[in-house]
Amino acid sequence: MTASQRIASQRLVVVHPDAQVLAAAAAARLITKLLDLQSQQSPSHIVLTGGTVGIATLAQVAASPLKDAVDWTEVHVWWGDERYVPAGDKDRNEVQAQEALLDHLPLLPQENIHRVLPAVDGVSVEQAAQAYAEELAKFAAPGAAAPAFDVLMLGMGPDAHVASLFPGHPGLNVSGSATAGIENSPKPPPLRVSLTFEAIQGAKEVWIIASGAEKAPAVAAGLVGAPVVEAPVAGAVGTQRTLWLIDTTSAGTED
Repeated sequence: MTASQRIASQRLVVVHPDAQVLAAAAAARLITKLLDLQSQQSPSHIVLTGGTVGIATLAQVAASPLKDAVDWTEVHVWWGDERYVPAGDKDRNEVQAQEALLDHLPLLPQENIHRVLPAVDGVSVEQAAQAYAEELAKFAAPGAAAPAFDVLMLGMGPDAHVASLFPGHPGLNVSGSATAGIENSPKPPPLRVSLTFEAIQGAKEVWIIASGAEKAPAVAAGLVGAPVVEAPVAGAVGTQRTLWLIDTTSAGTED
């Protein structure tokens, strides 16, 4: 991302009272965003995230009657990262998302759900990453590696990792591709597929969703622009807007 892009990208920090309110507000924001997008363009591309508050957000979308106002046939769903484990494994972000939200969207076409390949014998994590990159490229503009996602949601770990891009890990340095096959992840499971910063920074809006006092130092590091090698979340910036959707504990403002 160029300096001019960083300047043009707006940053907004929204602090909610607790994780429950955060998830409900993020869900309402996502539904509203999709409705706004559908009045202007078609289709829309969104990237889902896992984690406790990320999955709670998806469940809140499923519980909202307003979700029925969205034309889900015009929505494409992607993931920022995936654990490279067998199909059906509860560790897979897509399995959790399926239960929390996707099972409740009967009008969302299966072909619009772009899953990372599950682990199977004879297929390496690098091959799974390449297959995901090829799928992303089908929906990218000429010369781009991935779609310009309308909304890319990311959780964040206490170590300031986003997707499966961890501090000091070689995956941070992958360039020329929308995806990376991650080996020896410091957080289990060790094999993962992740979007790269090239794909993340090509998103129109990046939403960082975080809750919990243990994440307050990482939030602070991201907001002050710490080196990406130390705090990968600092590199998660959208071309148009970057939203930090956090609660008082992760903001470090809880009484």
